[in-house]
Amino acid sequence: MKDVFYLDTTIDTTSGAGEGIATLDLSSYVSPYQKTRAKGQGLAIYKVWWDIADAGSNDPVAAATTGQFRAGLISYSALPNAAVGAASIANETIAANNDLMISGVDFAAGGTAVGDPLPNVWLEPSIEVPYIVVRDQVALIIAVSTAMNNAANVNVRLECAVVSLDQNTLNQLLRTQTV
Repeated sequence: MKDVFYLDTTIDTTSGAGEGIATLDLSSYVSPYQKTRAKGQGLAIYKVWWDIADAGSNDPVAAATTGQFRAGLISYSALPNAAVGAASIANETIAANNDLMISGVDFAAGGTAVGDPLPNVWLEPSIEVPYIVVRDQVALIIAVSTAMNNAANVNVRLECAVVSLDQNTLNQLLRTQTV
C-alpha cells in the first residue's frame, strides 16, 4: 500500500465567459534536486476526481443552467491565480497534446436536465502510470466559452503519493515539465 493522501482545489465559473486559474502549491511535496545521498522526490498523481456543482449550495448544477467550459489540471509553475475573465492562456494549453496536462474535462449545460450530457473527462492519469509532478505547483485552468447563467464550482480531488526518483527519471521529468 502506498502512502496515499488527497489534495484538492476549486475554481468558480462565475457568470461570465473567459479564462481563469486556481493554483495549488506543492512545494512541500516535491524536491526536484537531489541532496547528498537523498533522492529527489516528486508527487505521483494516480487519480483525479472532477466535481461540478452549483456555486451557491451543495446541489448539482441546476437543470435550467446553460453554459459551456473546458477545464484542465496542469503542471506549470508560472501561472498566477486569476478569476474567470481575468486570465489569458495560450491556445492548446488545455489539450491532450500538452505534456503538462494531468487531467481534463468538458462540461456543457443546455438548460434541460434530460438533454444535458454528463461532464466528459477526456484525460486522466492511471493507477498503473501516474503523472509525476516535479514542479512547485499545479494549476486548475478553466476556459468558459459560453457564459454560465448560474455560477458553478469546478472542484478537483487528487489521489497522490510522494515518490523517490532516480537522477535519470528526475532529469527526464524536469525536461518534460519545463516550458
